[in-house]
Amino acid sequence: MGFCQLLKKASLVGAFFVSGIWLSAAQAEVFCPAPASLAHVQVKRVVDGDTVRLTDGRSVRMIGLNAPETAKKGRTDEPYAVAARQRLQALVRASDGRVGLVPGRERKDHYGRTLAHLYGADGNNLEAQLLAEGLGFQVGVAPNVDLIACQQAAENAARQRRLGLWRTSPVRSVAQVRRAGFALISGRVRKVERNRGGIWIQLPGSLALRIAPNVAGKFDPATLSGLQGQTIEARGWVQDRARRGRVENGRVRWVLPLSDPAMLKVSRQ
Repeated sequence: MGFCQLLKKASLVGAFFVSGIWLSAAQAEVFCPAPASLAHVQVKRVVDGDTVRLTDGRSVRMIGLNAPETAKKGRTDEPYAVAARQRLQALVRASDGRVGLVPGRERKDHYGRTLAHLYGADGNNLEAQLLAEGLGFQVGVAPNVDLIACQQAAENAARQRRLGLWRTSPVRSVAQVRRAGFALISGRVRKVERNRGGIWIQLPGSLALRIAPNVAGKFDPATLSGLQGQTIEARGWVQDRARRGRVENGRVRWVLPLSDPAMLKVSRQ
């Protein structure tokens, strides 16, 4: 079945914008080409826009890409979730179901899934292809950060062209944070503090960015010190402190941990 036929089954919002016109524009650039040698594996099925199941039983979570969530636990599909899954299915089929696999420095996540980069038969990085088409967010979680630069370039290409997720900005203010999970957040830094828990970048309202002591050495101290008063953009998985009891006085409810400088940038004014 061709990709155009698959799009007919996608959700309306996802399918409408995943058109041949902008796919061709995104694919004109190649991001993160494959290394000289890599292992090849057989894909049994595509689970969602960033996860596949192999015939050997492994579930592989693609490094550097966070695709929109498909329906689960009573929630509906997030915008472009179906389109991302359908596109990954098409890319896998174009490689006859066999993809190149490069394991991450950290090889498993806390769900037991294999963390790896995947490549199509043409040598193109599948995460970067989806990012360049606006079907996911770039994420850099240490220590699996080897392809951050080229994957950021892929996302930036989609962002500049306003493709997929970027057609309407997905960036949220602190006030718009309503639940735990992945988020792209913008806000003005009120202050930067250091204590035994690490480095805390306080934003307006009840949200702070946290840099744990064990990864603080990756961040430039001068850059962090100069953040107060700056408008920043941060991405990652927001944690809700209220889920395990009442939030203590003086403590923020929402915390977004940062493990790599790529998760934080100063917004252009």
